Order: sequence, then C-alpha cells, then structure tokens
Amino acid sequence: MPPFTSAIASTLTFALLCSASVQANEVSKERGLYYSKKKYEPTPLPSFEEAKPKLPHPILDGDPGWIDMYWKCWDIAYQGLKSPEPNSGFVSNWLDEAFSPNVFQWDTIFMMLFARYGHHEFPAIQSLDNFYANQLPSGYICREIRERDGTFIHFDYDGGLFSQYGWKNSINPPLFAWAEVESYRLTGDKTRFASVLPVLEKYAEWLNRDGDPDDLDWQNNGRISKTAAHKLYWNTPLGSGMDNSPRPAQKGSGWVEMSSQMVIMYNHLAIIADELDETEKAGFFREQASQISDRINHWCWNEEDGFYYDVLADGTQFPKKTMGGFWPLLANIASPEQADRLVAHLKDPDEFWRPMIFPSLAADEEEYHPLGNYWRGGVWAPTNVMVVKGLQQYGYESFAAEATEKYLAGLYRVFQDKGTVFENYAPDSFQPGAGGHGSLPDFVGWTGCGPIQLLFENVMGLRPEGINHRLTWKIRRTDRHGVTQLRIGDATLDLLCEARDSIDSPARIILKSDHPFTIELKGPVETKRVELSPSKRIELTIR
Repeated sequence: MPPFTSAIASTLTFALLCSASVQANEVSKERGLYYSKKKYEPTPLPSFEEAKPKLPHPILDGDPGWIDMYWKCWDIAYQGLKSPEPNSGFVSNWLDEAFSPNVFQWDTIFMMLFARYGHHEFPAIQSLDNFYANQLPSGYICREIRERDGTFIHFDYDGGLFSQYGWKNSINPPLFAWAEVESYRLTGDKTRFASVLPVLEKYAEWLNRDGDPDDLDWQNNGRISKTAAHKLYWNTPLGSGMDNSPRPAQKGSGWVEMSSQMVIMYNHLAIIADELDETEKAGFFREQASQISDRINHWCWNEEDGFYYDVLADGTQFPKKTMGGFWPLLANIASPEQADRLVAHLKDPDEFWRPMIFPSLAADEEEYHPLGNYWRGGVWAPTNVMVVKGLQQYGYESFAAEATEKYLAGLYRVFQDKGTVFENYAPDSFQPGAGGHGSLPDFVGWTGCGPIQLLFENVMGLRPEGINHRLTWKIRRTDRHGVTQLRIGDATLDLLCEARDSIDSPARIILKSDHPFTIELKGPVETKRVELSPSKRIELTIR
C-alpha cells in the first residue's frame, strides 16, 4: 500500500501521484489472454441491510463488544462493494479496500480471507477476476490498477519518498493461489480452478524471468535474483506492501518473505492442480516449492539468533527482525526446532509481544517507533493473520488463540474510543498507528480479518472444510459461544457451546444443520465425531 503523510490528505495525495505514474503504453496492450472471463455481466450489489440476516451471527457472551466490532466490519465491507466502470477492463463486481480510486492486489487477497464467510451473499473471491482479466501477455499482473479506466499504476515519478530507489514498478506478494484455495476450503466450490490455473501458471513463469520487453525494467525492481548464488526472490519495500520497512532494496537481494510467498504460491498451485487431476503439474509445483524452501533455510536462517533474515546479493545476511522473518511458518519451511525459536521471539516483550501485537518490526531494532510509523512497528492485519495461521500450522494452537484474543482486545479498546477499525495500530499504546504516517479509519480493508476470520477460527476454534462437508471445532472457551447461520459449502449450521465453570468442566454442545454434515468436536480430554442429519438438533456433552 502507498505511504501517506497523513490520513486526512491520503486519498488526494495518492490520486495526484497516480496521475503522474501511468505507463500509457501498457493500456493499449492486449490483456487477459489466459483468463476465460472476458466481459462483465451486470449483477446487482447487495446492501448490508439485505445481507445481514443471512450472514453468520456469532455468539460470544464473554466478549460481547467484539460482536459489535464484527458487525461494524461487515457494515463497512458492504459499503465497499463496487461494479466495473465501462472501459475499465474489469469483469466482476468486487469488494474494494475503499481508500483510493485504485484496487490493490494484496489488500484484495487478504480481504478474501474474511469475506469468504459471506460467500453465499456476495462471492468476494470474484474480486480477483479483475486482476486476472488485466494480466499482460508476459504473465505480469500489476499490483495496483485504476478503477476508472484500468490504467496500471507504476509509481514512476520524481521526488518523494521512493525516488531514492528509482522504482518504476512493483509487484505485490504472489498469494493469488493461496486465496483461491482458502476460499475453496470454506465454500467447497472448485469451479474456478480450471479458469485460474492458466493465469497463475503464467504469472509464476513471469516471476521467474529476469526481464523482457513487456516488463519495463523489472530486472531492477524485484522477482528472482538469478545471478546471485542464493537464487532467492526479492521485492521493493513498496511492492512487498511493507513500504518503509528497513530492507535490502537492491538487485540481487534475497527476501525471506518474497521467497516464502513463492513457496506458498507453488504449494497452493499444486493443490489446484491436484483437484484438476493435473498430476504432473502438481509434482512440478511441489518440487519448485521444495527447492526454494531449501535455499531459504540454507541462506536465511541464522542459528545463533534463531531467526530468518533477508540476504544481500553476496549472501550476507541483513540482520533486521521484521515480520518478514515469520513467513516460513505459514509456508511450512521451518523445522519444528526452528519454529520454536521463532515463537520465542514472538513471546518476547522486548521484541514482538507488545501491548498491541505483533509489531511489523521488533521493538529492539533501532528503527522501531512506538507509535508505529507505518511499517517500522505498526501492527497490521495481514502480518498478524500470517503469524496466527503459521502458529496454527505448527500446532501452537493455544498460543495462536492467546495471541488472537490479545489482538482483538487491543482492536476493541480503540473501537470503544473511535467507533471503528483502522488501517494499522500503534504497538505500544491502544490507538491508531501514527508517527510519520497516518492510519486510515473505517479500514475494511484487511482489518476485517481479525474481528471476522480470526474470531471464528482462532477465538472460537472453528475449522471449516466445505470441501467434504466437515467442521472441526476445538472447544477451548468457558463462556457461552458459537454461531448461527454459518454457511459452509451448501450447508447452514447452528453451533452453540453453553457456559461452564472451568475448562475442566464438561461442555454442553448444541448442533444443527440443514444438510448432512460431519462435525468433529475436540475438547481438552476427548474427541467426538457427530453426523448431523438435515434439521435434526443434536445435544451432547464433551470433556
């Protein structure tokens, strides 16, 4: 996301920068060759008032204010629904980040993670269509596109914060395949896979090239460092989304996060290929992921510090503890021993376990700012989601839940004061991020991930699998909690755990589904598997 000198002036400033950064020669190029959807079919946009009765209704008696924050996020999100302008090249309605006249790639990807919980009312995953439909023949997908006319935004301007780096272009974290698979896991709908695989294959090819006539000097602006011994991937700070983070922004660098994101991309392309019975392709994708993972562990892991660092072109490590060092958890690159070392950093109050968790830069780094200063300590939803999901993947369930509750408690303290959610937060106090860069209000935007996605998955412990009409529910709270009208695949579920005296007390569970459905309940002591029949209410206890 672009930098801002203040939240108030952000949209105007950004629009002026955009007008100076257009590469007009690209507008006329043929786009969307690899995506089957070619034109927009007008579809009405639902209002929040229309959708709310059909959205999931959470119950959380121990923290009722979090429910208010949950509904506020949905309300703001529905205000951001948009339809394509004529001649924009957009082909689908989309969920917009609603802070500028452009759409952003990684904002949109993270918004999918919470918006999929309303997929039956608005299929937010189709928001990615507008990036696929604007892909260049080379495979390049621009990180930022102007909504009005489809113009690519490249930040090719003189002066300002970024001029010192000479950036012409930037890409965003290559996480489309991850978003597609995460949507599929909840909805059970894989009909998109056949149409998105050609797009994402071509994108992966482009990320592995040094440059070609379409790419506008990309060899100096990110992707693979083929001439470096490490052969890892790098990005510009702007392209990575962590705009002013202290990083080695030069050709030949190897970034932990960009390289880990490539691993995530390949592993999820393999899942898509598996579902399409493309066995050979799936094997190729997994081999690519494995090779990159090996290089990350060889070059970026610092055994003495127990952390993953970016590297320079010569392989020298760049020892800054940023959020980028935790992406190997989500990418499943770290060994169990390495994961333990990373978790120790997250739990350290002198580094990442601050009053608001987790800061984008460790508090013991010299560039750290207690008010955030954007990515020099600011607390952001996308990196918090990355950390929580990485912890979950390595079995740190209790810590993931504890961290999520601490994060939501911090969000709610600001919500009580301001009545809304923000783009980012100060790490050492309960207020919107400040200290040189602003923090936009009503930012849903990715901040909705905490009060919606993480509320369901890591506070309540719900793990939906629309793929096979199944839900795993990890019972961990003692208050009355659950959700009604939770849509998983084509089934709508009501789930309730009654209040109990302690975690050691038996939990009384009430379940109902309108379709055949399997629920696996996991208590502290026992696990029970329940087969639900349509409209039949089931009550049971679990220890």
